This record gives sequence, structure tokens and C-alpha cells, in this order.
Amino acid sequence: MKRLAPIFAVPLVACATVPTSVAGPTASIGQQAYVDGLKVTPLQVLEDSRCPVDVQCVWAGRLVVRAEVSGGRWRQIRNLDLGKPEQVADGHLTLVSAEPGARAGAKIDPRAYRFAFRFDGGL
Repeated sequence: MKRLAPIFAVPLVACATVPTSVAGPTASIGQQAYVDGLKVTPLQVLEDSRCPVDVQCVWAGRLVVRAEVSGGRWRQIRNLDLGKPEQVADGHLTLVSAEPGARAGAKIDPRAYRFAFRFDGGL
């Protein structure tokens, strides 16, 4: 039985983390994400007042990211509020997640952010 223990531990470790990319196409500040026909480039974090993961808050806070959004021959600068769909072209673009989560007393380096997006196109 002792010989089998390490074999069973390997699959459990592999399931312990879920990559951010599962949430949708991702990009860091200055990098481009391809989101169902759109190109989304996060430019700047305008606000990150999210409740730290190690604190209990009354208000969840918000995260707002300025991003360049383009498709075909058009290009726009949009402010994307985490979890709120934004009308773009024939559908809605949503900033669905952001890593890392906020921590009490710690400032996030802008280069550490990774954003995930979803586009729900028109019919």
C-alpha cells in the first residue's frame, strides 16, 4: 500500500490549480487578446478597489481597466468594469476576471495583472 500513495498524490496535485485561461482569452497590460473576432489590449488599470481576499468587506469594490478594442477596420478605447458587459459592435464585451486578487496592505504591480475577457456577439 505504501508504494501506491505517491501515484495517487500526482493526480490530486494536478487538479489543485485551474489556469486563468479557462475563464476566457487573457492578456496583461500592453498585450493583445483575441476574443471571438475582437482584439482587446488592456492599457491601464484605472481603479482597483476590490476587496482583498484576506479581508471581510461590506462592499466588493470594483476593477476598471482602460482597453483598446478593435475589430475589422474600427478601433475604440473603452473602460471595462469587471463583470459588467459593455456594448461593443454587435454584442457585449465583458471583463470576466482579473488576477492576482487584491491582498490587504499590498499594492499590485501593473505588470502582474492578467485579465480574461468574453464576447457575446449578436445574432
